[in-house]
Amino acid sequence: MSMQAVVLEEFQEPLEVQEVDRPEPESDGVVARVEGCGVCRSDWHCWQGDWDWFGYRPDPPHILGHEPTGTVVDVGEDVENVEEGQEIAIPFNFACGKCDLCRNGRENICENHVGLGFMNEAPGAFAEEVHIPNADVNAVPLPDSIDAETAAGCGCRFMTSYHGMAHRGDVGRGEAVVVHGCGGIGLSAVHIANALGANVIGVDLMDDKLERAEELGAVATVNASDVDDPVKEVHDITDGGADVSVDALGIETTCRNAVDSLKKGGRHVQIGLTTSDEQGEVSLPTDEFVAKEIDFVGSLGLQPSRYSEMLDMIETGKLDPTALVEKTVDIHEVPDELDAMTDFNTVGIPVCTDFSS
Repeated sequence: MSMQAVVLEEFQEPLEVQEVDRPEPESDGVVARVEGCGVCRSDWHCWQGDWDWFGYRPDPPHILGHEPTGTVVDVGEDVENVEEGQEIAIPFNFACGKCDLCRNGRENICENHVGLGFMNEAPGAFAEEVHIPNADVNAVPLPDSIDAETAAGCGCRFMTSYHGMAHRGDVGRGEAVVVHGCGGIGLSAVHIANALGANVIGVDLMDDKLERAEELGAVATVNASDVDDPVKEVHDITDGGADVSVDALGIETTCRNAVDSLKKGGRHVQIGLTTSDEQGEVSLPTDEFVAKEIDFVGSLGLQPSRYSEMLDMIETGKLDPTALVEKTVDIHEVPDELDAMTDFNTVGIPVCTDFSS
């Protein structure tokens, strides 16, 4: 049997919805019917052919999409803890469950990491069905109280921002947190940092994104195109610099501005990955890191074993992924949504919820 999927045939060329074979479960895997899949700037980067410098460049033809939630429809013979009919969250950072990193609770950076939708080994989730390897590790059963619509907003951007703010940034306690870049990851970070007790400042070039940041809890915003020096603005707002900075975009300007926004003893969380302009390299003020004792940490995805924290906060209403969902689209609209990201013309998170029309 075949199914519909968004297929990357050639980098930077128009994406097409095609009929492809449905996946079969490996012995340790499951197949899920996709209920929702966020449309993310990371998909745009993959379509452009970026990120070969760290192995996230699949060989076309390849199915894109890495932010799914789904319902299990087929279970491999060796799977023990996942059952047919379960609704699951599906991390993009697939883990083996056996290496030292996995065994020490860092399965998001597993030694045998496979990126869903970004690597040949894991065809993506802009499709009617998706395969999840090592399902006992990588499929996260959802509590009954979290519906598929809410879960569809929990994809890469939301769960990545949760790990970045709660674990890597350890934000809270009234700290000043400045988020540079208010796209899907940035707005998620604003919402989550606010829920964790921080005072958040959003920085972007577009007023509509800054307005959303304020709706999601930002106490102040800075339009970097309207001021001479956005870093000085942040220092003025925070009376000397932020406790925590976030680069949620990954270009040289936002990374450097975020680091420069910090006060002494501050910590920077790098979530955004760079573009073909930087190719993974950004110049940073190394001596200031020493003199000011600045911490610089990277943050990738979220461990499946720690999803329960985020899901608990969603269940009790402290976090609401649906607040980030800008609109829902069908599979035939996904190529246009990705194309709009070329000029940053999306606010919040578009989610594909109809895969068979």
